[in-house]
Order: sequence, then C-alpha cells, then structure tokens
Amino acid sequence: MKKWIQFTLNGEDVEHEVDVHKTLLKMIREDFDLTGAKEGCGAGECGACTVIMDGKALNACLVFAVEADGCDLLTIEGLAVGGVLDPLQVSFIENAALQCGYCTPGMIMTAKALLNDNPNPTTDEIKEGISGNLCRCTGYKKIVEAIEFVVKDQNA
Repeated sequence: MKKWIQFTLNGEDVEHEVDVHKTLLKMIREDFDLTGAKEGCGAGECGACTVIMDGKALNACLVFAVEADGCDLLTIEGLAVGGVLDPLQVSFIENAALQCGYCTPGMIMTAKALLNDNPNPTTDEIKEGISGNLCRCTGYKKIVEAIEFVVKDQNA
C-alpha cells in the first residue's frame, strides 16, 4: 500500500508517494539518492543512519517514511549551503575526526542537533550527546575535539 506524503527535504518542499512499510532511511537513499546516511545495524544501535527531523536527531532505520509527512527533514547532504560546508563538516576534516567515513554523516548530524539544542555543551555533554553513534575507526577523542572546536569557534 502506498501513501502520498508532503515534507521539506533539505530546504525543498517535496510531495512523494511511498510504500507505507518503507523506512525513512530507505526512502531517502533509494528514492532521493541521498546516500550519506548509512544502514549499519538496522536496529537503531549504531547511529550511522542519523538524520534530523523537526530539529531532533533520529535513527532513520527505525522510522517509517510516512512519519515524515508534514515534517522538516535534514540529511548530511543538506548541511552544505551553496557549496560551503557546515562548520561541523569543516571541523571533522581539519581535526582528523574521520577515517573510513561510514559513521561520519550520522555523527555530524547528531552533533548538529546537539549544538542546535545546546550551543555551548561541556565535554561530558558532547560525549553523552554522541553516545548513540558508534565509530569503529577513530575512537572518539578526535570526534569530541572536532565538536569542541566548533563550540569554541562559535563562542569566539
């Protein structure tokens, strides 16, 4: 069974027909070719599929696409504006907070939602904020430092 939904995707109004059993992750990857969000575990445990919906970070593998109806959806592809990377994206690059890149989009989206809610988090709040995102390559030191760099830069 399919249903028409309307939502905003990375700043653009969208009307789309989607199977009611399709996950949000599969819709954005398969129907819109936005492949930044990855399917890691498919059970909401790794955070690789994190997107921001109505200002809140969520695991897109756990949400049905029809739940996006009427919502504002932001993916990693929507962070760069006019070809200019978001400060978090720049900081992850400049602070070597990525290696294989598989977890990076979800980690950045989680950090973005965290900073939107709390523009001046402590180190412990950053660690808690990204605790639902797994990284198997870098550990978390560089990731936390990259987020702290953005916080310091915004407060300078």
